[in-house]
Amino acid sequence: MALCNDVAVQRVGEPSTDELVDAVMTASRALLAVVARSLAAVDEDVTLPQYRALIVLAQRGARRPVDLAGVLAVTPSTATRMCDRLEARGLVGRDRVPDDRREVQVSLTARGLALVDEVTRRRRAELGTLLAGMAPRDRDAVVRALRTFAESAGEVPEQEWAVLP
Repeated sequence: MALCNDVAVQRVGEPSTDELVDAVMTASRALLAVVARSLAAVDEDVTLPQYRALIVLAQRGARRPVDLAGVLAVTPSTATRMCDRLEARGLVGRDRVPDDRREVQVSLTARGLALVDEVTRRRRAELGTLLAGMAPRDRDAVVRALRTFAESAGEVPEQEWAVLP
């Protein structure tokens, strides 16, 4: 789409916004199914929102529950309850912030990191199988499109995740 005198003009052969949204919605359902299957295959009772919290902690390191709530777009009380459940399962731990002993940060435990690693391994394996069936000429376009989409969504590339203890 191009701007002409501040009016959006669709170029011939360019997908409409609705077509683009439909394509992303379809792809997101397929990707969500891969995540759900990968999570269901591990021996942990973790919901998708809880798993998302674990991913954020793996990507960005320790966070205050209120900051985690902001990243997850949930209320602080929801994030605190989520952290309570994850802590009860031994997947996260809470530590006092050194500069302000009233504040607490949540971080992954070794068990939480192992869960993220296992689910990620399973996701990568299934995605590898699915993508192997894609025509080689389409792969470059998929890589560029998905990297652009992830960047637009504020996602951290896998190779840039936080280094954890």
